[in-house]
Amino acid sequence: MAEEAKKKVIKPLKNFPMEEYINSGHRACQGCAEVLAVRHVLKAIGPDMVLAMATGCMEIISSPYPFTSWNIPWIHIAFENAAAVASGVESGLKALRRKGRIPEKDVTVVAMGGDGGTTDIGFQALSGMMERGHKVIYVCVDNEAYMNTGIQRSSSTPFGATTTTSPAGKVHPEGQTTWKKDMTAIAAAHGIPYTATACPSYYSDLIKKVQKAKEANGPAYLHVLSVCPTGWRIPPNKAIEYGQLAVDSGIFPLYEVDNGVWKLSRKPKQLKPIADYFKGQGRYRHLDEKLTAYIQEKVNERWEKLTKLCEMTGGEKPAAPAKEAEKE
Repeated sequence: MAEEAKKKVIKPLKNFPMEEYINSGHRACQGCAEVLAVRHVLKAIGPDMVLAMATGCMEIISSPYPFTSWNIPWIHIAFENAAAVASGVESGLKALRRKGRIPEKDVTVVAMGGDGGTTDIGFQALSGMMERGHKVIYVCVDNEAYMNTGIQRSSSTPFGATTTTSPAGKVHPEGQTTWKKDMTAIAAAHGIPYTATACPSYYSDLIKKVQKAKEANGPAYLHVLSVCPTGWRIPPNKAIEYGQLAVDSGIFPLYEVDNGVWKLSRKPKQLKPIADYFKGQGRYRHLDEKLTAYIQEKVNERWEKLTKLCEMTGGEKPAAPAKEAEKE
């Protein structure tokens, strides 16, 4: 029996696509890791796609009338309905193929929004898209606040960060008082085939996950941490470094949930102290040692919970039990 032809897998740097689906010349801030994430996601998917994008930074910087940076079919829509529009596009394409109006050709439907358009305003439409089983890749490019409109807090803003609507002061010395919404776990709870976290600082991992999402038999959700030098108050040339620190400190773990199996994509031998990640970020400069220690404790607890989930579902081998001291 002849083996099935293997699907082409992009090997970053070796055969990384030269085609650009978002042109240079856009108006993103210096050092913006969000537009870098979008660029890599689109390269991993390829030209046969339709992208529905919620209002946000990427829409603002790429489409000032009458110009556009997009080399693919791209739909600008309201904050709240990226997933709803993508659902309609996917259903419409299926209907047109069934009626013979368009060729039988795979077209990847992508919905994209920032953390505000995903975890807050667009949450209802996204949940409906996943529950109905539309074959759509939803990508959240998460810079952890409403950066486009003035750095206001979202439900994806981390505890302890200061924003213009969660400022640190005498009443709330910590700034943001709530913890970052675990949107990836919420997506996984819908029972969809594939969910994952990613970060362009580890672009090889990002590309592999996009390809898995593309091949998923149903909805897929990718939550991509996108460092924002403007909102995080860091130098533009430090965006990649802070993305790496977020991952390697356990603040933003890289993992995937593939048909119910949780698996870590990057597992540092030892997590870096979160103080290393906070250092140099203006949004955390108000934190004292007590608050930093409190956040570190919570990060450690969440990391332990995540590793146990991976072990319980078969994505990781259980840790070997500690050997008892030999009796004299």
